Amino acid sequence: QVQLVESGGGLVQAGGSLRLSCAASGRTFSSTFSSYAMGWFRQAPGKEREFVAAISRSGGNTYYMDSVEGRFTISRDNAKNTVFLQMNSLKPEDTAVYYCAAAQAGALRTIVVLTTGYDYWGQGTQVTVSS
Repeated sequence: QVQLVESGGGLVQAGGSLRLSCAASGRTFSSTFSSYAMGWFRQAPGKEREFVAAISRSGGNTYYMDSVEGRFTISRDNAKNTVFLQMNSLKPEDTAVYYCAAAQAGALRTIVVLTTGYDYWGQGTQVTVSS
């Protein structure tokens, strides 16, 4: 069994903050979470799923979509098999279902930005930003 479970979504006013968490569990991740590059994606109603942020296996390399650069921060705790997305200065256009994903990666600094590059996905958590 492989599970990625997101939490921390909710309703927030524009300008507010939320912190999303994604906990990995199951035989695949129990001792090998640090072998996976992780990413966050989002999907708004009627739109395709889009890349938001990614982090390398060690956490030493990160990458963001332009519209969230400087407002969102991705991080990970390999001891707790968890990846986070700190979202500040939220805007109504950030409203979407947010998904975390895991990609088996060989190199320590590998970043994965394409949906097709990911092996496992969570079920998503809703983030709604009111104006």
